[in-house]
Amino acid sequence: MGQWIEREHSLKFQTLFSKSKKNPVYIIAEIGGNFLTYKEGTKLIDAAKDVGVDCIKLQTYRAQTLVTKNALFDMKNTGKVSQYDYFKKYELSKELHKKIFDYAEFSGLDWFSTPSHQSDVDMLESLGAKAYKVGADDAVNIPFLRIIAKKKLPIFLSTGMCTLKEVRESVVAILREGNKKIVIMHTVSVYPTYPEQVNLNAIKTLQKEFPDFVIGYSDHTQSSLACIVSVVIGARVIEKHFTLDKKTKGPDHMLSADPSEMKYIVESIRTIEKMFGTGIKKPVEQELKNRTNNRKSIVAIRDIKKGEHFSIENLSFKRPGTGISPKYLSKLLGKEAKRDIREDELICREDLDGR
Repeated sequence: MGQWIEREHSLKFQTLFSKSKKNPVYIIAEIGGNFLTYKEGTKLIDAAKDVGVDCIKLQTYRAQTLVTKNALFDMKNTGKVSQYDYFKKYELSKELHKKIFDYAEFSGLDWFSTPSHQSDVDMLESLGAKAYKVGADDAVNIPFLRIIAKKKLPIFLSTGMCTLKEVRESVVAILREGNKKIVIMHTVSVYPTYPEQVNLNAIKTLQKEFPDFVIGYSDHTQSSLACIVSVVIGARVIEKHFTLDKKTKGPDHMLSADPSEMKYIVESIRTIEKMFGTGIKKPVEQELKNRTNNRKSIVAIRDIKKGEHFSIENLSFKRPGTGISPKYLSKLLGKEAKRDIREDELICREDLDGR
């Protein structure tokens, strides 16, 4: 495995911080919480690679440093359970982290994780982390944000449960540590998130409030639609939980995309990117041919004798567009025909100029 870490690997997320608007949307498959063994993790990575995502993400925590023994979950995807027992079950060892990250890098995928404590940050740093995700639970944890910001690595900041004022405060805290590489992720921390809760227009709000930063979307809905629409609105990063089987036991599987759904998301986003184009309003190459064939010209709608005056009674507009454009009709009306013109014949430039 060690040789994989040493491989030259291009970090796709670095393009997010260039000034170019042409960089592709960065797509993250969140697999943390959806596996417990190396075999399960590599299967998820293989599937993520196959469907075309850019990155896999984990969640790095220890129950002991994350929650008290009294903390409870009471959500649709968990029921009423002890948070400590849940997180204890899904803890991943440092060794498993390393193996999974090595395998992701060998597969050509970016990787990073969401730490929940300074010891998690230190562990990820020792494994060669190149970016960090800040979860919604730590979005306003200013002391923790400063610890991560000091690493001077890109930060994907979840804004679940936040007000706009709180997002401002968190961004300022990161900037004060001299770290400007911030991706601000709109998300709703409801599991699952229902359509009326998604509030995708908040992406526009974040774009307006933070014009110098990358804005993304982290999805907790049970469909593909929000991810796709968020790209239309302007999200440059998409994060979606990823599973091999949505029916697998565990809190995140029900709101995860399976391989077929994730493939649909990726392919839809890549198609949308093509559809955006350059923004310059001009005919595409095929239209240049089509506008000749499909536009209309001024045409005689009955035989016109030489010396007869052009009028709305003997002229109309028909395809193709190889003759005189209808916009020049007023220059023709009242003029004498200089030649005999047959019905359905296009009026030519000589007729207009009177030569």
